Amino acid sequence: MNEIFTLHVNGEDREVRDSWLGENLLDVLRDRLGLMGAKGACEQGECGSCSVLVDDELVCSCLVMAASATGQAITTVEGVAPVGAPSDVQQAFVDAGAVQCGFCTPGLIMAVHDLLDRSPEPGDTEIREELAGNVCRCTGYGRIIDAVQQVAVARRSAGGELGAST
Repeated sequence: MNEIFTLHVNGEDREVRDSWLGENLLDVLRDRLGLMGAKGACEQGECGSCSVLVDDELVCSCLVMAASATGQAITTVEGVAPVGAPSDVQQAFVDAGAVQCGFCTPGLIMAVHDLLDRSPEPGDTEIREELAGNVCRCTGYGRIIDAVQQVAVARRSAGGELGAST
């Protein structure tokens, strides 16, 4: 049975039509709302490519029923910065050469935002542990780790003001 419900995505209420109640958040974001950032790969919560924030908690959107997220703030990679202006994390990925094919990048960007919001000065081991749920088949993760460290240093030197709203 198709239902209509509202999700609060990237700061605005979005009506979801033509969805069934058991449909996962990933499919609703992509197929119903046209937000193509989160990617579907494993569909089992193992690869991290579909990561989004739900009430500031990093989740694999393929494992969340969309209708269960009503009344919660959902942030996708499209919502981490204003259109046309990359977040500090997105820019660091570009600057460090951490973007190759780009399939895993949105999930990694979300995971890094989550990490740095919780731990502004992560060490190498913490970065590796926190990103372990994100699979990238193109890199050796070195450039990704460099990007995370660049953002942490930039935020620290800016007094935490950079990226505070992203």
